[in-house]
Amino acid sequence: MRYTSGMTFLPSACPSGDEKVQLFGLLLETNARLARSLGLELESSCELPLAWFDVLLQLRRAPDGRLKMNQIADAIVHSTGGTTRLVDRLEEAQLVERQNCPNDRRAIHVAITDKGNVKLDEALGVHLEYLEGTLANRLSCDERATLATLLTKLNRPAKP
Repeated sequence: MRYTSGMTFLPSACPSGDEKVQLFGLLLETNARLARSLGLELESSCELPLAWFDVLLQLRRAPDGRLKMNQIADAIVHSTGGTTRLVDRLEEAQLVERQNCPNDRRAIHVAITDKGNVKLDEALGVHLEYLEGTLANRLSCDERATLATLLTKLNRPAKP
């Protein structure tokens, strides 16, 4: 039971005590803490904001090293307007460039530049070191595999 302001709440009567609510809160808290600490590490070690790192990594993973703006927005879970402003800053730093799409004159591709690849390589070194301390040293190989399976499952669209 949970006591608040002299009142007694049963777990079923208090949604905040529900196991699903607590689990989701733990996911959000873990994500926020990991993102914040990785972001600080990337900023201090290679002057690269986490959001920039995310875009550069998505571009590196793309089959031809470029994506349309909406594909970037979907991949990094940002609004298209926010993604456009983010890409503007990356382009200003010469880490990405906009290119006309050969198949669709209305579409613009964003491609990682040579300078962007060098910066991403530097950031990936920092990232791997960070992951060694936060994941590899704290979770066993089996635990990491289980976590990957569960997060992948949660990341898939829910079936109606």
